[in-house]
Amino acid sequence: MIKAYCANGEAVAISAATPPAALPDGTVWIDMLCPDREEDKLIEGFLGIEIPTREDLKDIEPSSRLYTADNAVFMTASLVCRADSEQPEITDVAFVLARNLLVTVRYGQPRSFDLFIAAMHRIPGGCTNGTMLATRLFETIVDRTAEILETAVSRVDNLSLQVFGTRSAGKRRPPHYLEARLMDVAAHHRLVAKTRDSLASLSRALTFLYTLPAVQESKETKELCRTISLDIQSLSEHASFISGNITFLLDASLGLINVEQNAIIKIFSIASVVFLPPTLVASLYGMNFDFMPELHWTFGYPLALGAMVISAIIPFYFFRWKGWL
Repeated sequence: MIKAYCANGEAVAISAATPPAALPDGTVWIDMLCPDREEDKLIEGFLGIEIPTREDLKDIEPSSRLYTADNAVFMTASLVCRADSEQPEITDVAFVLARNLLVTVRYGQPRSFDLFIAAMHRIPGGCTNGTMLATRLFETIVDRTAEILETAVSRVDNLSLQVFGTRSAGKRRPPHYLEARLMDVAAHHRLVAKTRDSLASLSRALTFLYTLPAVQESKETKELCRTISLDIQSLSEHASFISGNITFLLDASLGLINVEQNAIIKIFSIASVVFLPPTLVASLYGMNFDFMPELHWTFGYPLALGAMVISAIIPFYFFRWKGWL
């Protein structure tokens, strides 16, 4: 699907089945969502450039993601997609500056694009050229990334309360409660990790964009690029902080699981020690010898039972006195 946008945000759909003779007047942005080969050829014919394919976007080398060719600038950035779902993804988007237009090629639907399209008509002064529009689009992408990190902070804080939250006296956690929290930790870590990858990619793209002559010639665009780069740096540091908190929660959850397991083992260990002396007494009087005077005593049986009980009580209170229980 191809849409051509004017500076005020008005969009015109372009179909390869019924191709127009030329691009609509006033077009500053061509957004290509999951284009097929026919749509690629159509835009290539209009602009005289080669549109990156899905395979081209997968290259990770800087020379393949940031370069100039055919009097056009090609930039590829990785953006977080489906951040609000349980399975966030990274999608690569190509930003092409050619003939004073911006062309975006994407095979995913990051929410930042919808936000930018909805707010295009509110941009002060509008976006009269592709360079300014690309810069404004990067600004929206970074703002959306900041929103994703804010959501991650809220989720991690809520998870921390679940792991360390106070419990009522005598009330135990449900079985496998902490094990389930480990799955939440993994989900949050996945989102923050993909966000950090996206920020690193955006930082490289903004640095490359900042060096372009068209940006250097425009004071407004140059200052906006510098501001966005500072925002990316701050967000990267914030993402590292969140990642450290997630790592702490992971370690703490594993530690609490070990504490609970040790408590269970402690109960079994104490039980075995408490019942060891009665077992010794029972084993002693279970031996079959001809000469065992206690077997002929009138109170031999209750005395043996009493000895078993006393031998169990003494270790129990000894452990209590030592603070082991």
